Amino acid sequence: MSIVGFDTATDDVAVALTRDADAIAERQLAPPDGGRPRHASGLIAEIEAVVGEGGGWELVEAIGVGVGPGSFTGLRIGVATGRALAQALAKPLVPVGTLEALARGIGERSEASERLRLAVLDARRGQAFAALFGPGGEQVWAPLVAGPEELAERLRSLARPCLAGGSGALRFRRVLKAAGVAVLADPDPAHRVSARQVCDLAAAGAPAPIESVRPIYLRPPDAEIWLERDAR
Repeated sequence: MSIVGFDTATDDVAVALTRDADAIAERQLAPPDGGRPRHASGLIAEIEAVVGEGGGWELVEAIGVGVGPGSFTGLRIGVATGRALAQALAKPLVPVGTLEALARGIGERSEASERLRLAVLDARRGQAFAALFGPGGEQVWAPLVAGPEELAERLRSLARPCLAGGSGALRFRRVLKAAGVAVLADPDPAHRVSARQVCDLAAAGAPAPIESVRPIYLRPPDAEIWLERDAR
């Protein structure tokens, strides 16, 4: 089965194409130094590039799209793109949790053996998006948004060792380690969402009606908060 998958919940544009679980093409487009994420300008070009490497859209059987949680703007662009492509090309669309894809990458590391996998993204505003998964990929905690101390308090109650990865694990490394959680080394690529994992999860998932595929925000966007503040 050939699947194109992508995720824009973080600052990266992550895109891949797999065929029968083998990665045919994979790309990660980071923001330029000091610049803004390139979701709007780079996503379609990267999708077309990996599809071209895989032999064209006629060979693609499904589309997997990361639905968050994560950046409001990035998610909106990614999900809208997935829905538009699925409708225009008559391809099944499979929503994939961004934190589940991140945790799947963490689970490929040798130090993850028999450990819980904590996927943590920097949510800004001093908070993190997080979800916890078991050694077999089963969800233990549903995605949540929390401050680092609140997250650490929940982690202290775990009876099993835990390995964390993601931009939030890097930002809140000190707090997580104080709670007894191991964190992947700073340069480890598993801190970034891999679109190959999005493809693999999409292959195991079920297509959804296009109109039902929506981003997981977990909290209102900044603009909405600012409007509410100004109204007060």
